[in-house]
Amino acid sequence: MLCTIFTVGISLYLPFVIRQVIDGLTEGTITQSDLTLQLLLYAGLSVVTLYFSRHLRKIPLKLSHKVEYALRKDLFDHFTRMDQEFFRKERTGDLITRMSSDMTLVRDSIGQGFLQGIRTTVVILFASIVMLVTDTSLALLVMLLYLPMTFVFFLVLKVLRHRQKLVQEQVSEVSSFCQESFAGIRCIKGFAIEQRRIGMFESINKNLIRLNMRVQVARQSLWPFMAFWFCLSFAMILNLGGREVINGERSIGTLVQFTQYLLYMQWPLLAFSWVTSLLQRGKVSWHRIKEILEQEPAIRDSDQTDHSLSGLHGEIVLENLSLDIGERRFLHQINLRIASGKTMGITGPTGSGKTLLASLVARLMDPTEGRICIDGHDIKVIPLDVLRNHIGFAAQEPILFSRTLEHNIGFGVVDPDERLIDWAADIAHLKKDVETFPDRFETVIGERGVTLSGGQRQRTSISRAVARHPEILILDDVLSAVDTQTEAAIMAKLQPVMKKRTTLFISHRVSTLRYADEIVVIEDGRITQRGSHDELIAQPGYYSELNTMQQIEKELEADS
Repeated sequence: MLCTIFTVGISLYLPFVIRQVIDGLTEGTITQSDLTLQLLLYAGLSVVTLYFSRHLRKIPLKLSHKVEYALRKDLFDHFTRMDQEFFRKERTGDLITRMSSDMTLVRDSIGQGFLQGIRTTVVILFASIVMLVTDTSLALLVMLLYLPMTFVFFLVLKVLRHRQKLVQEQVSEVSSFCQESFAGIRCIKGFAIEQRRIGMFESINKNLIRLNMRVQVARQSLWPFMAFWFCLSFAMILNLGGREVINGERSIGTLVQFTQYLLYMQWPLLAFSWVTSLLQRGKVSWHRIKEILEQEPAIRDSDQTDHSLSGLHGEIVLENLSLDIGERRFLHQINLRIASGKTMGITGPTGSGKTLLASLVARLMDPTEGRICIDGHDIKVIPLDVLRNHIGFAAQEPILFSRTLEHNIGFGVVDPDERLIDWAADIAHLKKDVETFPDRFETVIGERGVTLSGGQRQRTSISRAVARHPEILILDDVLSAVDTQTEAAIMAKLQPVMKKRTTLFISHRVSTLRYADEIVVIEDGRITQRGSHDELIAQPGYYSELNTMQQIEKELEADS
């Protein structure tokens, strides 16, 4: 504000110096020394203006980047705290747009908007006051001409705000389409539908261009309109003021001073449309970012959380557990007790609720009815970071990052060392594969582990889970993509690890489930069978049928 006041104040004083010189020359009252002093004063004030003008630009632009940094950090932090439900309903492309395009518009509205907004406001206010003091009749004429301009201006801004919102939503649509296309490029190529996807992208892109052009039509109409109104004002001032100069009612210096003020106001007035357009776009983007920041995760620490809890041993108890998603019930009255250090095998048909049960234990979601206790504590009382720091989770479809293999294995460890990475890879029977990689553990794998086979990705996920040395180990069908020999080798090394911690082992393979201390069969969200491997084989039901089927498949493979 100080820089603005100094810059504008000096700039408004300079035309007064010009008036003094012109009137002095016209009337012959100025001497050579006076002229030199006036010129030196003009030059000195111009240098001072340059100094303050530089800082006037530097301060808000620097501030805008600091705000962008803090806001982007806060938004990313907020994303990491949101639960699965949030990411199920929000598209990745839209979230990326809010982190990039919307963030840039907010930054520009703070930087350039703050800079030009303050400067424009101060220039119009101070210049209007000086013009009224200099010549009231000419100043009133200019202000009268600006009234219709202001009305049209705000009318256009209302239209612009609505159209800009549509543009940002369409940008999200384009981002989402690209993200899905690149993530599923193997599927697109496998079905040979590249041209169809290109056509779909072209349609979405054309719609974005159309919406952008509508925004530009509204925005760009302001600039020529204001330029025309300024030229009209200038012509009327020259006409009225010129007549008064001819009639001797006003000095030439006064008219020049007045026109200098009008010229000085030209850029702020013309920039006013650009600034307000920038602020409107920033406002739309800020509301889009604010929508995300105002959403609270359903899974979070609360007033019930006992922050004194710092360690867990791993005894898990599920009491009358039921889970509804939407209007459908996926789990019905589940009751289980898994003692610390024991392995619970979980099997059942696809879609029966096995993975949902594991997600509830890791508190990726909360049950609709019943409760989960770990070491006698309700899971909602345990701080989330404590709970998840004691859990190692390996999913059937693991998410790997386009970094080194070492980074992916040690992802859940604060400071992994070479011995830990080597041990974890050995447990998952991954070391032999690593030896064939060009840079061993330093080999950079593709996005989502695309350069690895399905079995290698699953074994990397197992390595990542056991590397944490968790008290609770959740293995969700992590051997579905490996062959029988590899499965046997992995289980031989996993068994000692599983015996030292509470393990939930989800699988469709009887050959792996047989190592569990107890096995439960879940069908349609209900526990239909439970017992040891030998007990379940002896019972008629899903497990014995699964065992028979897999034995037949094994014999057929041996014969072939």
